[in-house]
Amino acid sequence: MSDVIRYPRGELIIRTQTMPADTNQNGDIFGGWIMSQMDLAGGMLATEIARGRIATVAVEGMTFHKPVKVGDAVCVHGECIRIGNTSMTIHLEVWIKPLLRSDSFERYCVTEGVFTYVAIDDAGQSRVVPKV
Repeated sequence: MSDVIRYPRGELIIRTQTMPADTNQNGDIFGGWIMSQMDLAGGMLATEIARGRIATVAVEGMTFHKPVKVGDAVCVHGECIRIGNTSMTIHLEVWIKPLLRSDSFERYCVTEGVFTYVAIDDAGQSRVVPKV
């Protein structure tokens, strides 16, 4: 195990708490629920950048490192790593604070991934991302 202290990459976009309804048969939080929180966070950041509607078009390199339990605080951090003509690539990380299982302030990363969003118009067609 590495002694290197790691911190979340990017800004905190969403913080929520896991609930029993989001568990699988083993009592762990569904990976799909975690992924949906990531997509919500990435979509919020992409909407700000695009200044309007967006659509998720790809998810790359997602790996789950540890399970998430009921009662954990789920913090999704993200940063835009690329803006193209019509698309945005956003790196997202999910960090956990085990609220019900620890007396410490330990936080750890449980998954990360790269999400790609496309700016769309009212007809659902791609459009140019405004320049900053």
